[in-house]
Amino acid sequence: MRIAIDCRMITASGIGVFLRETLACMLKTDNIFVLIGNTRTITGLFPYIRQAPGNGTDVNSQTTTIINCDCKPFSVKEMVCFPKRILKQINRCDVYFTPYCNVPCGIRIPIYITIHDIIFPDMPELTSRLGLALRMFFYRRAYAKAQALFTVSRFSKDRIQFYLGCKKPIHVVYDAVSAYLRKQIEPPPVQRTILFVGNIKRHKGLAVLIPAFKKLRQNYPDIELLVVGSAENFRSKDEQINTYLQTGNTEGIRFTGYISDTELQTVYASSALLVQPSLYEGFGLPPLEAMYCGTPALISDIPVFKEIYDGYPVTYFTAGDSSDLYSKLHNFFSHTFPARIHLTEEQKNIYSFEKTAKNILSIFTAASYL
Repeated sequence: MRIAIDCRMITASGIGVFLRETLACMLKTDNIFVLIGNTRTITGLFPYIRQAPGNGTDVNSQTTTIINCDCKPFSVKEMVCFPKRILKQINRCDVYFTPYCNVPCGIRIPIYITIHDIIFPDMPELTSRLGLALRMFFYRRAYAKAQALFTVSRFSKDRIQFYLGCKKPIHVVYDAVSAYLRKQIEPPPVQRTILFVGNIKRHKGLAVLIPAFKKLRQNYPDIELLVVGSAENFRSKDEQINTYLQTGNTEGIRFTGYISDTELQTVYASSALLVQPSLYEGFGLPPLEAMYCGTPALISDIPVFKEIYDGYPVTYFTAGDSSDLYSKLHNFFSHTFPARIHLTEEQKNIYSFEKTAKNILSIFTAASYL
């Protein structure tokens, strides 16, 4: 099968991780791939795809061609006048796959899109009326053009069907832990650190975590809150959190800024506890990543976490409730320290990008026989 894949968002967080890890597994199969994106970026991530002779615009291996594309996702150009030379290559393929809900104009082959979550109509306070209208336009446009959709949880599937309808097949293909975190490392010393990992956005729940942490430090002044994200972005994203930082005591809260995969693995492994206080997620990966590294996870009891982490040794607190979160934190740090998590092989293999890639490819194959 010849498969065109939109790789323009391959370096993004979240969507980019899903694409990179799934693509790495797909490239091991006997299919032929046409990758749409930045040539230098893709070959940097997948160095075994060799540079073809010539002008360097395209990169080829025996089964892979990369078509250089600088047309931005969700741009007017993408929707109105996507480059014809790229469309010509795409339309020679059997299917077109995008890791998000952007679809260029002019594609005549079956289109498969991915919607990881549909948070904005569920939490309209996160954007403006115009922002919500634009997002719903892109969701509906992608839904109308798609042969089928992929998403990363049953929760997200239900919400997509609620807002967009049930006429198109929606396949749940779960997120998973990246390959680098599956590699064994020498366990570092465990620090008295609470870890938060994720994009700095309101629905991630830092406004719930920070007051609980401040109260905890009154009893345990040596505990640190480590936020993997920059303080500058943090202040620009959420005014409620900005108020906490400007008017309250921020002692003990540290922002890492960008850190490498190796550094992140060490941070996961050396932290006493990961807290994921999310108010909304499509999947919510950091708790799973933390447990792979031996670190316990304290997470909000939102529906998607109850789905994804059923059968895992996580502890729940009431979503949005700082008092309950404080109570759970106090209970954790008042007991034997440090506690470690040891996942079974069965738990480690519930979610994997190998399964995700296999499931996606099987949908393409099945559709080709219809």
